[in-house]
Amino acid sequence: MKANIHPPYQKARIVCVCGAQFEVGSTKKEMRVDICAKCHPFYTGTQRTVETHGRADRFRKKYGLGK
Repeated sequence: MKANIHPPYQKARIVCVCGAQFEVGSTKKEMRVDICAKCHPFYTGTQRTVETHGRADRFRKKYGLGK
């Protein structure tokens, strides 16, 4: 690697909208994020499932298609 061309690698603080804070290594001192592992629906288990029951029937009814 060439000397003096890379930004300094330091400890960085990550702050989420939910209030969670993490400390990681980065070239920036602080970063703000909208979602993290503590509030993301996939990781918390509060993920909503989309109701798809009757979707094909509604399509057929809307366009006048028979079964």
